[in-house]
Amino acid sequence: MEIELYNSKIFDSIKHIDEEGNEYWYARELQQILGYKEWRYFSTVIEKAQIACGNSNNNINSNFGVYTKIVKTGVSNKTIIDYKLSRYACYLIVQNANPKFENVALGQTYFAIQTRNLV
Repeated sequence: MEIELYNSKIFDSIKHIDEEGNEYWYARELQQILGYKEWRYFSTVIEKAQIACGNSNNNINSNFGVYTKIVKTGVSNKTIIDYKLSRYACYLIVQNANPKFENVALGQTYFAIQTRNLV
């Protein structure tokens, strides 16, 4: 029970709700929580999750919405890609993530329980 509360706190802390009441997570925030230091490694996990999404006849674009944002890099700005992820997309990501990261196992439990709650 204690681990379930911890899981809820860390993953709920980065959950967003849109104006229609739909929940979503940003990939770059999830990347940090899961322990990936570099986007290039995490983006490979996202690609695998997108393949799994497509192969299960789910709409990739509705689960992995491409989102760009501008970040400050020193004296200039840079546009970076992010994703607005559904709960299902997060589930697929943690299933394809590196289990050597402790929070990946926590994420697998959290999103499995949360995704099951949708059914």
